[in-house]
Amino acid sequence: MRIYRRRKASFWERLGYLSWTTWIIIASVAMFLVEVVALAIDERSINYFALNPSNIAHGKYLWTIVLHIFAHGNLAHLFINMFVLFSLGSLIERIIGRKRYIWFYLISGIFAGALSVAFALAFGNSPLGSRIFGSPDSFMVGASGAIFAIAGLYVVLLPNVRFMIIFLPFFSLPAYVMVPLALFGVWLASAIGGWSIGNVAHFGGFLAGVVYGVYLRIKYRRKVERLQRLFR
Repeated sequence: MRIYRRRKASFWERLGYLSWTTWIIIASVAMFLVEVVALAIDERSINYFALNPSNIAHGKYLWTIVLHIFAHGNLAHLFINMFVLFSLGSLIERIIGRKRYIWFYLISGIFAGALSVAFALAFGNSPLGSRIFGSPDSFMVGASGAIFAIAGLYVVLLPNVRFMIIFLPFFSLPAYVMVPLALFGVWLASAIGGWSIGNVAHFGGFLAGVVYGVYLRIKYRRKVERLQRLFR
C-alpha cells in the first residue's frame, strides 16, 4: 500500500498565506523603524515619509500620497492604528476577498490623503481653518484614513455589528451609530482643543468606505442580505 504525505510548505509559501491585513501591519512597523532611523540622522527626512500639502502643491515628494499611509508619528499612534486595523480589517478582508481588500485599502488611503491636501490648501490658511481642516504646512502620516474606510464599509454592509472604543472596552454601539459618532466627535474635540489630527482624512476614508459599500450592496444584494442575517 502506498502512503502519501502532504508536502511541507516552504517558508516563502507560508508567507504567501498571510493575509493582507497582516502584511500591512508588517509594512507599517517596518516603515516606522525606517522613519525613526532616518529622523535621528536628519529631521528634514520627514519630507520623504509624511504628506505635506505645500510640498504636493509645488510638485515635490509626490510619492508621499501613498507612503504616508504606512508612516506614523510615534509608537502609540502606530499601536492604536494597527490594533484597530487588525480588529476591523481581518473580517472585511474575508468578506470582500484579498484582491479587492488591498486595492480598496490603498485607494481609500490615497483618496483620504488627497482630500486632506485639497482642504488644507483651500481652507487651512487661517487660524480657524487650520484647526478644522489642517494647515498647508502640516505633515500628515497614518493609516487612519484607510481604517475609517474599512469602518465605513461596516456601516453599510454590517451596520448592526457592535463597535467598541479602544479606551472604553465595556461600552459598545452598533456600527451605524458608533462610527459616525467617533468621526465627528473626534473632529469636534480636536477643533476645540487644537489637536493635530487628520480629521479630513478620516472623513475622506469614511466617505470612500460608504460609497464602496453602497456599490457592493447594490451589485451583490442577495449576498449582502445573507451576510447581514448572520450578524444581526
